[in-house]
Amino acid sequence: MKMKHLALCLLLALLIDHHGFIIQVEAGDGFIRTRGVHFLLNGSPYYANGFNAYWLMYVASDPSQRHKVSAAFREASSHGLTVARTWAFSDGGYRPLQYSPGSYNEQMFKGLDFVIAEARRYGIKVVLSLANNYDSFGGKKQYVNWARSQGQYLTSDDDFFRNPVVKGFYKNHVKTVLNRYNRMTGVVYRNDPTIMAWELMNEPRCTSDPSGRTIQAWIMEMASFVKSIDRNHLLEVGLEGFYGNTSPQRKRLNPGLEIGTDFIANNRIPGIDFATVHSYPDQWLSSSNDQSQLSFLNIWLNTHIQDAQYILRKPLLFTEFGKSWKDPGFSTYQRDLLFNTVYYKVYSSAKRGGAAAGGMFWQLLTEGMDSFRDGYEILLSERSSTSNLIAQQSHKLYQIRKIYARMREIERWRRARAIRDRRRRIGN
Repeated sequence: MKMKHLALCLLLALLIDHHGFIIQVEAGDGFIRTRGVHFLLNGSPYYANGFNAYWLMYVASDPSQRHKVSAAFREASSHGLTVARTWAFSDGGYRPLQYSPGSYNEQMFKGLDFVIAEARRYGIKVVLSLANNYDSFGGKKQYVNWARSQGQYLTSDDDFFRNPVVKGFYKNHVKTVLNRYNRMTGVVYRNDPTIMAWELMNEPRCTSDPSGRTIQAWIMEMASFVKSIDRNHLLEVGLEGFYGNTSPQRKRLNPGLEIGTDFIANNRIPGIDFATVHSYPDQWLSSSNDQSQLSFLNIWLNTHIQDAQYILRKPLLFTEFGKSWKDPGFSTYQRDLLFNTVYYKVYSSAKRGGAAAGGMFWQLLTEGMDSFRDGYEILLSERSSTSNLIAQQSHKLYQIRKIYARMREIERWRRARAIRDRRRRIGN
């Protein structure tokens, strides 16, 4: 094990020399930033193993249920998980965050305050998504219906991306969330380093314009708007990773979906700091066998890592992946193969200094949440083989981070010694 660790140290040292990585030595403020294809935390390259838990705010809005949020973070932390992705939206309907445009539910906001405070307590960063493409928790349909009720003539839910009134509603929500004063931490969200990044929308899709121009224009407008309020945090779109007209040779890799997004063009937009990819071979290729689905996954992962590295030159997170026990012929072994495939690609890229910086499985639950089970849930307390894989991946990525931290200390020591030597020479 020691020899393996030493070999990794030597490899990273060579990579730093070859790629010209800069190990920063300035004091850190706890915000995650990017430089080239890397995330940085306090000056050192940052790699993360993470999870999705869309339900955190919803559950935390009921103080009697907050122990479930605490348990989820505690179990995640004990498995080395350091990033959670969750919803910062719930529009209309039952127990909303936003009753109607600009009218907010303070109890739900207090739930989100608690989530962020608890994440900080357990050393976990959060990615907060600001809207949903789908009808769950309101979604773009709710925004369009709000505009209709104010006299707008809209023919499609995709008018979410086009109509000025709807876009105004969305911008107001962004501004409200980013400027929220957390009543538990005393920190305004846009100033809180517990938040890793904002996500414009969960899986934006605009099937009415497969050319991609509608979503491209929307991302450009909204990225600029977010950055006009908050320059501290990273921003990502919420993309699944489907290719568009910018790279026609890549479109054949798409699993038969034309949804109006473009992995290359959308992520090239100024203000978009890193790329995201989702991976659901069991949904996208439901009529194919497990081997065909894994083969697709390998190509899907490899291609996006290459494109993030050499075309986008930005970091990449696999922000959703999983396999459902509801799939015909499901076995834990097959789920473990899928997790292993994602984790191996991330680790291989990370140890080479590549663009893939982490994966976030869908989804984490804890005890007493049977109504939230969707087939993809992982309960770390059940100590399954999948839970062990998750912990192993966390440890491997932590080792890479630790090596970079050591190199940073060495660099700091070298600089301090150089300053002392220079002063000594001047004194003589």
